[in-house]
Amino acid sequence: MGTEPRECVPERPARARRAVTAEWAPLALLTLAVLGGAALWFAGARGAADLIWAAVTVLALAPAAWAVLRELWRRQFGVDVIAVLALLGALLVREYLAGAVIAVMVATGRALEEYARRRATRDLRALLERAPRQARRRTPDGGIEVVALDRVAAGDRLVVGPGDVVPVDGTVEEAATLDESVVTGESRLVGRAAGEQVASGVVNAGAGFGLRASRNAAQSTYAGIVRLAGEATARKAPMVRLADRYAAAFVPFTLLLAGLAWLLSGEFVRAVAVLVVATPCPLLLATPIAVVSGLSRVARRGVLVRDGGSLEQLGRARTLLLDKTGTLTAGRPRAAETVVAPGGDRDEVLRLAASVEQLSPHVLATALVRQARERGLPLAEPTGVTEEPGRGVTGRVDGRTVRVGQLDGEPPPWADRVRERAELSGRSTVWVGDERGPLGAILLEDPVRPDARRTVRRLREAGLTRLVMVTGDRPRTARQVAQVVGVDDVIARCSPGEKADRVRAEAARAVTVMVGDGVNDAPALAEAHVGVAMGATGATASADVADAVLTVDRLDRLADAVEIARYARRIAVQSATVGMGLAVLAMLVAAAGRLPPVGGAFLQEGIDVLVILNALRALGGGLRRRDVPPHTRELLDRYQREHGGVRDVLARLRDTADLVATRPDDPACGPALRDVHRRLTEEVLPHEEAEERQLYPALAGPLGSDEATSTMSRAHVEIVRLVERIGGHLATLDGRVPADEAPDLLAALYGLDAVLRLHLAQEEEDYFSLNPADGPSGR
Repeated sequence: MGTEPRECVPERPARARRAVTAEWAPLALLTLAVLGGAALWFAGARGAADLIWAAVTVLALAPAAWAVLRELWRRQFGVDVIAVLALLGALLVREYLAGAVIAVMVATGRALEEYARRRATRDLRALLERAPRQARRRTPDGGIEVVALDRVAAGDRLVVGPGDVVPVDGTVEEAATLDESVVTGESRLVGRAAGEQVASGVVNAGAGFGLRASRNAAQSTYAGIVRLAGEATARKAPMVRLADRYAAAFVPFTLLLAGLAWLLSGEFVRAVAVLVVATPCPLLLATPIAVVSGLSRVARRGVLVRDGGSLEQLGRARTLLLDKTGTLTAGRPRAAETVVAPGGDRDEVLRLAASVEQLSPHVLATALVRQARERGLPLAEPTGVTEEPGRGVTGRVDGRTVRVGQLDGEPPPWADRVRERAELSGRSTVWVGDERGPLGAILLEDPVRPDARRTVRRLREAGLTRLVMVTGDRPRTARQVAQVVGVDDVIARCSPGEKADRVRAEAARAVTVMVGDGVNDAPALAEAHVGVAMGATGATASADVADAVLTVDRLDRLADAVEIARYARRIAVQSATVGMGLAVLAMLVAAAGRLPPVGGAFLQEGIDVLVILNALRALGGGLRRRDVPPHTRELLDRYQREHGGVRDVLARLRDTADLVATRPDDPACGPALRDVHRRLTEEVLPHEEAEERQLYPALAGPLGSDEATSTMSRAHVEIVRLVERIGGHLATLDGRVPADEAPDLLAALYGLDAVLRLHLAQEEEDYFSLNPADGPSGR
């Protein structure tokens, strides 16, 4: 099955309890011993109290000294030597209470350090603990067998039971309800229809369903995530002892100050007081604790960073380079517009094309089939299908020979206009024809991610000063995308090697982040200070060159990661600076004889606890993004789905405008105008009115004020005005369009087309991108 055997699950709380006991038991015992000594001291048994305190000091000194000797044997030199010297000095000057307090302080530091590490890495460890180990596989005789996960191969038919973790990437065979929060960071349930792809690691939140494996376990999404989480966890040990980096300067300074205090005053107790105050058990751990907290938070947001160094670099980044396809755009083409020959039917042309393409594995074929199904077109089963690579697909549909692909022969005049329109808009063209010639063309586009522009704005607000788009695409298309998202520079027709050269040049000037798909962009990712791989595919998640991976196909998570990284770094610097400053100040007071060892021990304990608690603030805060309430999310989902129908009306509107512009005397103009006006009044205007009444007020909270939607409300007014203007022309129209009315009617038609398209794009970028769905809308 997709999870560990259920009888093993209760072991996890037991292990967690044992870990907590191991963390705090030494501290509790030492504290009780010190308090017991205090009780004896107040009772007059001071000799017994000193004996207990001395024993506590020795108990702490022995393991600490052994640890320091082992480090010295390995030629490592850390700040733990100060704690050993302080404990030893307290015994020599018979400051047993000070020694006992130091022992408690050392134990407190270790307990706090372990608690912080465990608390900060909780999300990373949760990923590792949830890794599926078994799967239920269908057998040829119709049965079900439980097999080890490494025995699952691509093509196997599996069964995912209720509550199971999906073991491998695959295609669901019937409708499924999934909890994808572990992979995407979003807590709401997601429905997947039969035939849709699902990633491993998500949880079945509904009834059991069948799954056809598309990858084996090692190549699947969750395996890559677990590998990265394992690497991030494994690299914590050296990072948690970050204080040792300061030992080369801090330890000699401490010994010099203690020696001078003893030499100038002649009082060895002053040297001991300096050593006691300088004991930085958890003090300099503030930086790694804050960084590990940041790692945990970005993991919770769907971004896995390999190590603390990469997170620190992300927090210092000033330059960002982004690939276009799959990063700023969806990476999946969609049918944006269908243009037909004069007198043709758009839906019929799309239906014929999609029917032929059903058997093709090409990405463009998938886009056509998906678009036809979304429009509810009945697809026919094609026969005699042949595919010529680079040319297209031919087959018979309903007794007609249909060809989908490139245009052969001399194009008719209307086809030239289609080519020009596609070139100007940066779209790809798929021609559809039969025995008599071309029937129409389907214009495909790779849409800009709805959250791309908002994410670019957030990245600038977070401190990135230079954003560059690098792509192998055509200059015209690249410039159009760059203008939409708002980057500073664009470099087109860029090969993988040229991308790497550009990243290398930018990295020489500032800390640089490169974001790409993790495959073609691998050389560029390797050259950046921080390489970020987009998307949640198994190959991307396991890319060796990436320093971070977005486990959810959303660009806005990159902005989340940058904001969290900067916040964690700021907390780390603040904690270390304040803690070091207070420690040095206390050391100077102790050297002057104004702070005895016992007082210094209590003071240092307070400083250490304060700094550690401050570093744990990195577990929250720093994100500028406002949370969207569940009710508002439902509204965003609803109106985003309705945009598909509005775009369909838009296509009809454009066809009608073209008909009026080219053949105003055609008797078909009147019926076409009346049909599109009917759809505008029955479908588009109610949609806009409902948005105004329900959606926009609900967005006031997430956007910060009611004024945030005022420009969209003004667009609604203009849309209504143009629809009424078209209706006014229809009131006097009896068939053909009069010559004197054609200019004003065309202005209304094309004007409405432009306003509606801009309005939909702005809503998707500014509003729908607030909704944490998995990737851009397929519409």
